[in-house]
Amino acid sequence: MPDIIVPNMQQELNLKKLELTALLEITRAINDNLPEAALYKIYRFTLLAQLHISRLSLFVNDEGWDCKASYGTDQDFSKQQLPDSIKNITEITYTSELSVGKKWLAFEIVIPILHNGKVLAFVMIGKMQPHYHNTDALDFVQTVSNIMLVAIENHKMARQRLAQESIRREIEIAREVQAMLFPKSLPNDSDVAIHASYIPHSSIGGDYYDFVEIDADQFLFCVADVSGKGVPASLLMSNFQAGLRTILRQTSDLKTVVTELNYLIYRNAIAEKFITTFIAVYNRKTRELTYVNAGHNAPILLHGNHVHELLHDGCTMLGVFDELPFLSVIKVSIPHNSVLLCYTDGLTEVFDANEAEFGIEGTIKFMQRNRFLSSRMLHLQLLHEINLYNEEASFNDDITLLSCRFK
Repeated sequence: MPDIIVPNMQQELNLKKLELTALLEITRAINDNLPEAALYKIYRFTLLAQLHISRLSLFVNDEGWDCKASYGTDQDFSKQQLPDSIKNITEITYTSELSVGKKWLAFEIVIPILHNGKVLAFVMIGKMQPHYHNTDALDFVQTVSNIMLVAIENHKMARQRLAQESIRREIEIAREVQAMLFPKSLPNDSDVAIHASYIPHSSIGGDYYDFVEIDADQFLFCVADVSGKGVPASLLMSNFQAGLRTILRQTSDLKTVVTELNYLIYRNAIAEKFITTFIAVYNRKTRELTYVNAGHNAPILLHGNHVHELLHDGCTMLGVFDELPFLSVIKVSIPHNSVLLCYTDGLTEVFDANEAEFGIEGTIKFMQRNRFLSSRMLHLQLLHEINLYNEEASFNDDITLLSCRFK
């Protein structure tokens, strides 16, 4: 602790007036909600003009020690690393008592600024009036600095809360937009029953499914998955849906639909994003399913005799190339009492305690055991089966299921 110099009564009275003026200046600046840089400027001016502190550097612990204010020295302390011997100080200390380089001896006293037991900053002062070597004066510098730094910290936290609220609102809007992408109803009639389930991994997912009536005999359905998650994935998927529905107004030819969608995604995708999708058109009269699998997980077509086939032909994922290097449009005949399960990779990429993947084999076996369940129960039981596969596992990705039961 520095030696104490006792001021006379007049000096003490003058000091109190200066301290009161300094406190009012700092408080007024805080109440005016000025930006951080302006507060530091007023702080620097107040200590110089009101308290006659001719040399000062203020180092603040802001994800590392940064010099936020400095004046009265030949050195540029904004580029200096704070010595470890200063970082360990918890009470007002003379620099002559510390192991520091010569340049730091330009300051006479180091004043730590603490809040809730944590050191927020160090104020280093030099070339002071003699009466500033008394305890009250140094304590006052400590108090003023503490008031200002805590106010800055509170303002920073308030800005962070506002930013987080803004992000939360943006996510909420994106989630609402995403929910609007999904069809409001799916058919369950004498020809077919379609059911879908969607479980996002986070508040905004990158999965999508759709159903569009083309005419009285034909309808289109699809399942898609955008690389990545969050708002960018949601925006790209909304772009995909809008493009799909616009193209379908012109044609239902899958070769044209997929080619145009690929160009749309290639042109609009950012940060190397792409989309995998299974897209199909079913004709109720001919019982033909025409499909393209664009790099997506192969849907499982389970026949009435438990024989299955995987629908994996088509093209590469969409949005990688401006022109698809190859494209096959496949037609398959659908027997009566068949079930088609479309899904995203969040379903199969679940691992047990031995790191064995549930995979497509586990999904096929489940379908063979439970094919006669209602569509809703089929989805619920399949999701339950995944949870049982590893009770401690959590889903690492979105999961979308779309089953089509052909009657």
